Amino acid sequence: MADPQNVVILGSTGSIGRSALSVLEHDNRRRLRALGLAARSSWEELIEQARRHQPRWVALTDPEAAARVDGQLRGTSVELLAGRDGLVRMVQEPAVDKVVSAIVGAAGLESTWAALEAGKAVALANKETLVVGGPLITELARERNAPLLPVDSEHSAIFQCLQSGQPREVRRVILTSSGGPFRGKSRRELEGVTPEQALRHPTWRMGPKITIDSATLMNKALEVIEARWLFDLRPEQIEVVVHPESIVHSMVEFVDGSVVAQLSPPDMRLPIQYALTYPDRLDCPSPRFDLTRSLALHFHPPDRETFPCLDLGFEVMRRGGTAGAALNAANEAAVQRFLDGQIAFLDIPRACRAALDHHEFDPRPSLATLDAVDRRARQEVARWAP
Repeated sequence: MADPQNVVILGSTGSIGRSALSVLEHDNRRRLRALGLAARSSWEELIEQARRHQPRWVALTDPEAAARVDGQLRGTSVELLAGRDGLVRMVQEPAVDKVVSAIVGAAGLESTWAALEAGKAVALANKETLVVGGPLITELARERNAPLLPVDSEHSAIFQCLQSGQPREVRRVILTSSGGPFRGKSRRELEGVTPEQALRHPTWRMGPKITIDSATLMNKALEVIEARWLFDLRPEQIEVVVHPESIVHSMVEFVDGSVVAQLSPPDMRLPIQYALTYPDRLDCPSPRFDLTRSLALHFHPPDRETFPCLDLGFEVMRRGGTAGAALNAANEAAVQRFLDGQIAFLDIPRACRAALDHHEFDPRPSLATLDAVDRRARQEVARWAP
């Protein structure tokens, strides 16, 4: 048997990172081994992970958290790296084969870029990377012959369904959405929504930022943009439907009318493992369907009036350029203000709309320009008043 592939997990203490470690634990070092683990500030959990999985490196981007780890790793062979430079060093090490990019938000762009630049296979869970820098990221992946494999359940589903035909045969892709905790609610009913209510997702257990994004449907807006770049699609080839059961993770319709769907119980370990072992399929720790029980599947059009974030995503997908950076940064800032009790739930898309309208659009930005747009959009939302 060949030596196991060496994996770095960026964001190992988050929900995706924990699921990725569950996949590696199930594999038991037959094909996959954790060589590096990274987190922002959750140093206690990171140390626990390090003791369990014995990677070569752990990294913390928060300086205070890194300082607290000093001495905790004595007696082990694990090396501590600190700051953003530590992430870049780790993903570019020659011994690394694959990188799971699961850092939340635009912060994941730099380390994903570094991994692709070094020719590493990237299992991408950080959708914001393609929302902000889609054309630059996909061009770099092609230049370096670095595989860019989707981890989001919807994009993994599309990726799997696309194996059934040629790119020229694709008529459209249909991303499914659970609808979040407020599916079926009117704008009037959402006026007094609290962060606690918005964080109660009916299907998935995720971090606070992505859970709020699911409640506003911004998560689906970002996924629309990601799909456009990940699969080299035209904007008119992408649609969204609400599917409350979260069993059909997405679909592809081909020119002959055939619709191919990927179905599985909602568990992120399946798409994570597929990204790490592609093109092979292996036994997975995720649950199986019980087809002896009755099962009904429902599909509905999204309510774009109540959830205007979705239209913002389609607009940004069509515009390209710096629009994705402005939308993503504005949303991250607005979500944090909502969680902090500073703005209302329905103010999130309003703040994003204002930042999009006021930013200086550049159709062909550099990474430096994208970074500047990101900073300005966050400042705009920080000053924004309902």
